[in-house]
Amino acid sequence: MDFQAGILQDGSPMESLEKQLICPICLEMFSKPVVILPCQHNLCRKCANDVFQAANPYWQSRGSLISGGRFRCPSCRHEVLLDRHGVYGLQRNLLVENIIDIYKQECSSRPLKKGEHPMCKEHEDERINIYCVTCEVPTCSMCKVFGAHKDCEVAPLQTIFQGQKTELNNCISMLVAGNDRIQTIISQLEDSCQSTEENSEAAKRELCARFDALAALLEEKKAELLQRISQEQADKTAFIQSLICQYKEQLEKSSRLVETAIQAAEETGGAAFLMNAKQLIKTIVEASKGGRLDKIEQGYESMDAFSVSLDHLTEAVHALDFDPAEEDEEYFDGEEEEVEE
Repeated sequence: MDFQAGILQDGSPMESLEKQLICPICLEMFSKPVVILPCQHNLCRKCANDVFQAANPYWQSRGSLISGGRFRCPSCRHEVLLDRHGVYGLQRNLLVENIIDIYKQECSSRPLKKGEHPMCKEHEDERINIYCVTCEVPTCSMCKVFGAHKDCEVAPLQTIFQGQKTELNNCISMLVAGNDRIQTIISQLEDSCQSTEENSEAAKRELCARFDALAALLEEKKAELLQRISQEQADKTAFIQSLICQYKEQLEKSSRLVETAIQAAEETGGAAFLMNAKQLIKTIVEASKGGRLDKIEQGYESMDAFSVSLDHLTEAVHALDFDPAEEDEEYFDGEEEEVEE
């Protein structure tokens, strides 16, 4: 008896139970033995083996020397790890198997209602029980004998059903395996994204460290040059201050000599005047001739010798750029093409 989904259409608890007993791979009721995955979801052992074989094409058979494999649960995408026994190492869900037996017994005891099996539209009392290979549609025996398909090639409905069901299961297994490969690529891309962020942060830190070191070197050089300017300033101002002191001393002596000469010139007595006049005149003449003090040269206060040109450094800073490096070849191991296929 065919126990496909939809055999009960009255919305009863049995119908709800039937939906819970459908394999997510073959979309049929679980077939024995039923295996339970670590994520607590169930699969037919055959369906589980098909998915496992598709995800692990190099795994040969039970007892192979290859140590197990992995695949993802089609219901929740949880990764299932298997040992060398493959799906035969998974635990059977005896509870589900017993429920299926009870359900089938219950369904076999219920009389079939009209409409539960598809009926022919041309012959309302005839069940669809054969398959027209020529037209690729299911039909009834009357259509083959007297109707539109009398000249067509037909085949047993169950034979075509099993063939297409197998083909659909293979497609599902292929899709599941493709999804696993896509998930692997997504994981690789996410890892690459994270690595890119980490490498970028490292590059930023290195770049900041190099510029900080360059700034520190410039500050050190600036301090050195400023010290040289300050030293030159101190030397020149000290020399000028010494000249100022010397000129002030000479001015003071000359001022006292002027006072003495004025006092002598005010003397009214000829004898008294002549006693000191000759020596005073000699002293004034010698003072005016001798004692020449040093002078500073023109432009002595200039600091043009300490001018620094930074044009070449400015050009070098503007020309700063990253070292050219060969671009790494981005590749995947052909998995994208396989997924597209």
